Amino acid sequence: MKKMIIDERGKKYIVNNEDFHSDLGIVKKEDIINSKVGDTLITHLDKKFKVMKPNVNDYIDLMKRNCSILVLKDIGTVISHTGIGEGSKVLDSGTGAGAIALHFSNVVGKSGEVISYEIREDFAKIAKENIDNFFNGNNNVTIKNQDIKEGFDEKDLDLIFLDLPKPYEIMENCYDSLNLGGWLVIYAPYINTVETSYKIAKKLDFNNVSIIETLQREIEVRTQGTRPKTRMVGHTGYLLFARKL
Repeated sequence: MKKMIIDERGKKYIVNNEDFHSDLGIVKKEDIINSKVGDTLITHLDKKFKVMKPNVNDYIDLMKRNCSILVLKDIGTVISHTGIGEGSKVLDSGTGAGAIALHFSNVVGKSGEVISYEIREDFAKIAKENIDNFFNGNNNVTIKNQDIKEGFDEKDLDLIFLDLPKPYEIMENCYDSLNLGGWLVIYAPYINTVETSYKIAKKLDFNNVSIIETLQREIEVRTQGTRPKTRMVGHTGYLLFARKL
């Protein structure tokens, strides 16, 4: 995994083994190579950068992307609601820049497996680069540049996550591919998509079928008092959960 440095303002940067340039000055290549987590690097302008090991959220904040990604409130809801963990086998479709695949991989660990389908070649290429860079090429994620609606062969899955325009078109195949106790989760920005998916999930004999919308509001502390912030992370998408029992 690459090193991360944080400046005095709290701004984060991923660094390579080369001179680092910013508006706060230059950090020499040799200083970066010889540094370890916890060290403080000084630029030629006498500005300080703290060396840190980036976690998955830090890396996703800084990685290359040319599309929108799921926000933490939705990713966290998926992981906590389905109970995936070490050794789980996960399939997702709609890879994008690879953000949720990275989170899944981080949770299922080295003994788990993540397979991710992405129809767009440019997205699939960027996602593979992002994931390989985070894990230094040693990871449990397989990116497939394929249209999942043309079929998939993976079986014995603990979770299938779909971020697709019409996920209900492959829900029957999803049911057949899940382990007993496994979850199908659908993310959709529009209610009509999850409404249709809900009805089909019921017909396919899925259990524990529910639709969730997660909202997030931060609390601010002021000298006058403590209160919810005026602005919040509101609607991003609906999450449909359905379990094979």
